[in-house]
Amino acid sequence: MFMHTLADAVTRTPLLTGTDPVQKREEIRRYFHQTFSLYEALFDCITTDAAYYSRPEPLRHPLIFYFGHTAVFFINKLVLGKYLPARIDERLESMFAIGVDEMSWDDLNEAHYDWPSLAHTRDYRDRVRETVDRFISEMPLTLPISQDSAAWIVLMGIEHERIHLETSSVIMRMLPLAQLRPHPLWAACRESGSAPPNALLPVAGDILTLGKPASATTYGWDNEYGSKTVEVQPFRVSKYLVSNGEYAAFVQDGGYHKPEHWTEEGRQWLAFTQATLPRFWLERDGQYFQRNLLEEIPLPQDWPVEVNYLEAKAFCNWKAAQTGRHIRLPTEAEWTLLRNRIDADQPDWERAPGNLNLEYYASSCPVNRFEHDGIHDITGNVWQWTETPIDGFPGFEVHPLYDDFSTPTFDNRHNLFKGGSWISTGNEATRYSRYAFRRHFFQHAGFRYIESDNPEVPVEPVNTYETDELVAQYLEFHYGDRYFDVPNYPVACVNALLSHVPAINKGRALDLGCSVGRASFELARHFDKVDGIDFSARFIQHGFQLKESGQTRFAIPTEGDLVEFKQASLADMGYAEVAHRIEFVQGDAHNLKPRFTGYDLIFCGNLIDRLYDPAAFLAQVHQRLNAGGCLVLTSPYTWLEDYTPKEKWLGGVKVNGENFSTLDGLKAVLGERFELVGQQDVPFVIRETRRKFQHTLAEMTVWQLK
Repeated sequence: MFMHTLADAVTRTPLLTGTDPVQKREEIRRYFHQTFSLYEALFDCITTDAAYYSRPEPLRHPLIFYFGHTAVFFINKLVLGKYLPARIDERLESMFAIGVDEMSWDDLNEAHYDWPSLAHTRDYRDRVRETVDRFISEMPLTLPISQDSAAWIVLMGIEHERIHLETSSVIMRMLPLAQLRPHPLWAACRESGSAPPNALLPVAGDILTLGKPASATTYGWDNEYGSKTVEVQPFRVSKYLVSNGEYAAFVQDGGYHKPEHWTEEGRQWLAFTQATLPRFWLERDGQYFQRNLLEEIPLPQDWPVEVNYLEAKAFCNWKAAQTGRHIRLPTEAEWTLLRNRIDADQPDWERAPGNLNLEYYASSCPVNRFEHDGIHDITGNVWQWTETPIDGFPGFEVHPLYDDFSTPTFDNRHNLFKGGSWISTGNEATRYSRYAFRRHFFQHAGFRYIESDNPEVPVEPVNTYETDELVAQYLEFHYGDRYFDVPNYPVACVNALLSHVPAINKGRALDLGCSVGRASFELARHFDKVDGIDFSARFIQHGFQLKESGQTRFAIPTEGDLVEFKQASLADMGYAEVAHRIEFVQGDAHNLKPRFTGYDLIFCGNLIDRLYDPAAFLAQVHQRLNAGGCLVLTSPYTWLEDYTPKEKWLGGVKVNGENFSTLDGLKAVLGERFELVGQQDVPFVIRETRRKFQHTLAEMTVWQLK
């Protein structure tokens, strides 16, 4: 498909809705071919085969990888979804499968790859084009398109290629100009002038809901969905993106040589890179130039500066020191408040409301071109760094065919940028798009700044995925699926103990050995105050996280190295209204602080056979109960010397040559002060992998203080 102009090349994201499947099928086919051709047209700017195999950005693969990667993605996802019966080229579909998300700026991947020839890769792309075209023609299609539709996977591949249209163009900006040629499709803006003076404009606060609605009619990546309501305080925002001219004052003041303006991470990056200028600036004979996609030009003072987060943050700190004000980057919510000033969204706008979607130039342009309510470049020109590390909204779910699109970035090391750049097309150009990179990473990205009355940045810590195998196993045990029709164990225990003592006073309860906290939440349905105590901070942090943020996340093994991503939500489990009754505390059951007393119930779920001196614990536990209070113990009585010296086992041993069970031991230790008022078995299932489970029977004993 030959394209004469960018207008020929860019089709807007198709709607998922419609009334005519035949028409929608053709719309998707057109979007696929125009995306495929546009991507290849970018690589047409390269003049030598050698350029495909060099590494102008050492933290990324060479361009031959990205040329093949987007085609491989289509085949791998369609095969994974069992939509295609066979592969095209297994070697390429392995080699081109996984890109690089480096851990830090000095994490260089020196692995050797036996890259295929350019001709072989071009031939592969042609075969993929034919295969996907045929698939689009034959795939089942009903409207609206949903996430379990074959058409969704095709759109996933298309939008993925449009992401790499942009990331590949960034790498090309680092190639020597001798390896590139001018191209009529990629014509840069020719306007430039002096930098306009920036100013701060007031923005009223508001309450807004972040997240793409499930009912939205365009394709979205997993991290866009879910919702979160945020209160945004009033602030003042820069009228323009920070221009090259405005940033030059920071450079000329020695900003790259003044560590006090940089974060600790920024200082480490500076020490490693020895950077003294933005990545796409060049200095020759005392004059600054800017490297664009296909050319170098005298530094356009009124174009937006392009920097990483660390540089943007250092500029804000410098600006704050200069002005004595609280200057920082906006948060995602603050940027969204600005974006809400623009009603139009792709694909419904008549023309893009900024230098976006390749509707104007194949480069940035002056920062005073596109204005809305006095603020320029709310969207487009360059991406805008924010203070917000990317995280999923409550309700976030991974797509089963691309479960690692977002989850690896939920690590407090990837910051969101918003708004899109001149080459952001398709999903990238929509109002709900959410992309994030490591803070030292370069993209077509710049920034604007805000002034706030509050010195604290209103950013919550990221709710990361628990990947420790044991902790994740217990999170699944407490908050995951039900297996083999066995009820959730902590919930079943609470229901059972209450059935044995229905008249118990429901003032205060202690969940001792609470692990990741499910029984504590369940007890809070019935008791006014619950303390959850566990020896392990690794476990108890998830109960605390659930209470504070309303959700926790974990990844459980399925088979081998494969995992399944899970999320637990207080709202979904019905605990949101009672969570305030719980306090989670790290503590040792043998040495509890004096304040942990005055309980009507003490529940010890599967605890006693993990104590180093269970008899000593039981001998003093009555001191922490109110009159008539109850002690409830559950255990499968799996005594192990790893936890309890054998001489301290309560049972499971011979005494005077006779069998002595744990229940015998409990009666011996507790019988003087407690009456056994209930006893029953409670089964539970612990999932190890998708096909391996532990099915166990615990005994519950209910002891009431005499």
